[in-house]
Amino acid sequence: MSKVDNKKRIHVGEFITTEKIRKNILNVLDSGRISEGPYVNDFEEKWADFIGSKYSVAVNSGTSALIAGLESIKYKYPEKKNLKVITTPLTYIATSNAIVLTGFIPEFVDIDYSNFGISPQNIEKLLENSKKPEEYALILPVHLFGYPVDMNEILKIAKKYNLLVVEDSAQAHGTIYKHQKLGTFSLLSTFSFYIAHNIQAGQLGAIVTNDRDIANLIVQIKSNGRVCICKICTRSMGKCPYSEAEFDPRFTHDKLGYNFRTTELQAAIALAQLEEVEVIIKNRQKNVKILNEYFSEFSEFFQLPKYSKDISYLAYPIILKDKDISLNLFRQNLENEGIETRPIFSYIPNQLAYANLKSKYEGKLTKAEHINKYGFYIGCHQYLNDDDLEYIYSKFKKVILSLGK
Repeated sequence: MSKVDNKKRIHVGEFITTEKIRKNILNVLDSGRISEGPYVNDFEEKWADFIGSKYSVAVNSGTSALIAGLESIKYKYPEKKNLKVITTPLTYIATSNAIVLTGFIPEFVDIDYSNFGISPQNIEKLLENSKKPEEYALILPVHLFGYPVDMNEILKIAKKYNLLVVEDSAQAHGTIYKHQKLGTFSLLSTFSFYIAHNIQAGQLGAIVTNDRDIANLIVQIKSNGRVCICKICTRSMGKCPYSEAEFDPRFTHDKLGYNFRTTELQAAIALAQLEEVEVIIKNRQKNVKILNEYFSEFSEFFQLPKYSKDISYLAYPIILKDKDISLNLFRQNLENEGIETRPIFSYIPNQLAYANLKSKYEGKLTKAEHINKYGFYIGCHQYLNDDDLEYIYSKFKKVILSLGK
């Protein structure tokens, strides 16, 4: 029997099935259609409305959203193909993987401690010192944990150097920056609806954009590059735009693409939660505020997350200030007390898949390396109640005291 079997368990994320989710799923099953249909179309429209974009295209994951988005740029801006993408070294590996898999080259700059995202000053420094700034295609910031990167400064730099901007907003469902939601500052932005995220559908992603060409390209790319871009097929009603053509647009392909289509079931789950999104965001904000009040007692040991009513929090990140404390030991002690913890994602140059980059960045991305070495996160999700938060505090206090602190 494990040490936590008889104890309360606080997970990083939870999923609770509501009556609305059950109803939506049963409606899908009763419809006899589980491939993309009215629920996916409805989700795309409502997600675009929520974020504040003209277009939204649903795909089967946040990773697929990144790949499809970058592929669309290659088609619309062929002069940008195979160039460098300035991005963060501290995030989930999907961002870098998508860059490499689409033929671009990741170029990392260091981050800002306050928001865990790439620093505009470091981007500017990289481009100023580059002998060939024309080798860069775009800037791809990641809004980690829902914290906004300084988009105004990034956009100024992008304009100065003729670069495109793509936002990885996978973890920022509704965060507001300068009175505007993240995901609306760039050519396109990607979102993920993984199980621990604020809107949870298991596996689902979306791209938002105000560029119709980009939206249409993504619709093609996610369907193996087929010609058809219709949201709802009207071929059986004799209303197909290609009805007089000698080919079937559903099986005619003029681009290389992928099978990134999602299902009605994922969209049905996401739609039910989207109806409660403001409550979800407020509950997560409340939990962060309460945890900050509890943990202020430990301020000499931890860098605590900044609280803001504009941030839609994915999780509760903590950075150890006391370097004498072993991060692994601290996390293991919390796990033994029933508190699930996770590292602050990947420091990409240390990943085995990117071993070829390790020597290039050795000692050059000190802030990202520091947070990766001394940072972790716990849950702040909407299902935590006051008793749960008090339990978290009591177990943190117990672990700190056990370490002689």
